[in-house]
Amino acid sequence: MADRPGLISGGQGLETLLATREVVVFCGSGGVGKTSTAAAAALAAAMHLGGKVLVLTIDPARRLADAMGLESFGNVARRVPLDQFAAAGIEPRGELWAAMLDTKRSWDELILRHAPDEATAYRILDNRMYANVTGRFVQSHDYIAMERLFDVHASGEYDLIIIDTPPTRNAIDFLDAPARMADFFGGRLLRWLTMPYRAGKGRGGRMINVASKPFYQMADRILGSQFLQDIAEFFLNFQSMYDGFVERAKSVEALMHDRRTSFAVVTTLEGAPLREAESFCEELVRRRYHLGALVLNKTLPDYFLDPEAETAAAALSRDADALGAVLASIADDGGIAALADASADAIVLRTLAESFRNYGVVARREAELRSELGRMAAPGPEVVVRVPSLDTDISDLAGLMRIGEVLFTGTIRP
Repeated sequence: MADRPGLISGGQGLETLLATREVVVFCGSGGVGKTSTAAAAALAAAMHLGGKVLVLTIDPARRLADAMGLESFGNVARRVPLDQFAAAGIEPRGELWAAMLDTKRSWDELILRHAPDEATAYRILDNRMYANVTGRFVQSHDYIAMERLFDVHASGEYDLIIIDTPPTRNAIDFLDAPARMADFFGGRLLRWLTMPYRAGKGRGGRMINVASKPFYQMADRILGSQFLQDIAEFFLNFQSMYDGFVERAKSVEALMHDRRTSFAVVTTLEGAPLREAESFCEELVRRRYHLGALVLNKTLPDYFLDPEAETAAAALSRDADALGAVLASIADDGGIAALADASADAIVLRTLAESFRNYGVVARREAELRSELGRMAAPGPEVVVRVPSLDTDISDLAGLMRIGEVLFTGTIRP
């Protein structure tokens, strides 16, 4: 990307990563803010680097679509309107485009594009098994996301593509999906299921040998012969694209390992997401993918670590306790009724002080975790970026840009 005339490179945070890559894959467990982070990074790239930037999201929240000024997402990329940038006081150097993975449409396009002929393509699309396999098969969503990324990159239409990976329980599934799909459609189970139909030359013939006859007799009774025939015909047609699946899997794997592709792992500093993020970082390095960044999302601000602020909070808590005791004694002695309000104020002050100190404990723990992450076995991520918790939801591009600026510069501003 740095070679392209439409883009201008720079220096810190994710700036260098975004300026020197063509594909950045954002990964992470569910609930860590991965989609918002990917969209914010794409916005920052379009804002500062120029060029044509696409963010391919998997399941964006409605508020994210609203923030971008788009009524809906779909397989066809849509440009974020310039009036949305103007309303946010932003003058982008480049273009920001957004698309959402439409699993069914992507599968349909894949079949139509790679089937050996149109008749085979429509036999697959019209088969009753097609919707179940492509919509519910465990690897289907992950695989088609990789396919979509590959196609978009191959088009050469965008200077930078940022992808928000599917919300899988184990992010490694996303990396393994192409190879697993190829293995599945060429596997022993499917060869066994389709053997009689292959022997019958695809016409539903049941040339069953002695060894397999009991299996098919039982399957007929349980599932019905028509159901078995639908399965077999579907996979026979699908296997006509097997060589294509293998080649595409190799091409996707090559793209993921290409020097123009990098991974950014997003996590919070909570126990389970952080452990998964650490494991995923290690697995990326083990598989020789480029680990460009670790994004620590929703972190507490540094002022909770300020010793002077901690001293002031402790003093406020003590003073509030002392004030409450004095006011209580006055009230017991028949003091003015208005002192009840002052007593309530003392309770509020004490609560605020204790809340600050409790957050300080969490902030110190976060600092320890960040220090431990900094000692990850080499080679670790090239950049570790913190993104603070926001006090408001993201409702427009200006809010999304708050995150984008932190990601891009690596600097948290008050």
